[in-house]
Amino acid sequence: MNILKRLGTAAILVPVAFVSVQYFPRAGFFAIVQIIMLAALLEFYNLPRKKLIFPQKVIGIILALIIGASFYFRSFPLNLALYSCLLLLGIYYLLYVNKLEKLAQFPASIALTFFGAVYLSFTFNHFNLLRDDFGPFFIYFMMGVIFIGDTGAFLIGKLWGKRKFAPMASPKKTWEGCWGGLLTACLTGMLIQQLLLPDAISLEIATLYAFLVHVVAQISDPVESLFKRAAGVKDSSNLLPGHGGFFDRIDSLIFATPFFYYLLKYFGTALGG
Repeated sequence: MNILKRLGTAAILVPVAFVSVQYFPRAGFFAIVQIIMLAALLEFYNLPRKKLIFPQKVIGIILALIIGASFYFRSFPLNLALYSCLLLLGIYYLLYVNKLEKLAQFPASIALTFFGAVYLSFTFNHFNLLRDDFGPFFIYFMMGVIFIGDTGAFLIGKLWGKRKFAPMASPKKTWEGCWGGLLTACLTGMLIQQLLLPDAISLEIATLYAFLVHVVAQISDPVESLFKRAAGVKDSSNLLPGHGGFFDRIDSLIFATPFFYYLLKYFGTALGG
């Protein structure tokens, strides 16, 4: 039943993602990225509340949008965005902390409010840079490598997995599954290169990048799981049947999207850049 739910949700999400990436104008695509990012951020802020730690959602959303704006308006640099966030956060908490019980919560609250905005907005907004600078086909490459690689990791881990990879974060993940995922990711990268990017990137570099991106994705996923484990929950929400929440769905992309963008930006699409 869970597989059917996953497939049903994917049947909706995949076409929406394709249309957004391929056809939306720059402003429309940016708006979609913000909606997904904010949905994940709200789920992130709900997790510590289960342990009686209360990040401030409204100011967190404002901070995340300020950071996101620096990826859309190139004249608004990230360092100015981050300073603006710190200043606003300081002003907000000076006004908010007006009782002793709020004072006791202050360090954890301000830390998680700021961290959540940076963790999700800074990383996920690299989708905008990736599309602006390299086009939609490289987004398909990255997402195919990650999600099909994840499927390979799941299937191979299910069949042959024995040695635990990160038992505290993801008890079901195994080293065998990880290697299976990397193999599947490399094969997927080679296929997408042949179909969509034969003149943009060499087969050897595509295979190498697929391997590296999936390594980072396999780090990003269990890091996200640590937050859920700390809160004592399996999924960040149930908004996406069979997939959990938005935070669950983008877990592998959080670290992998900036990583892939900077691979392309600083190392290029062929040996020598």
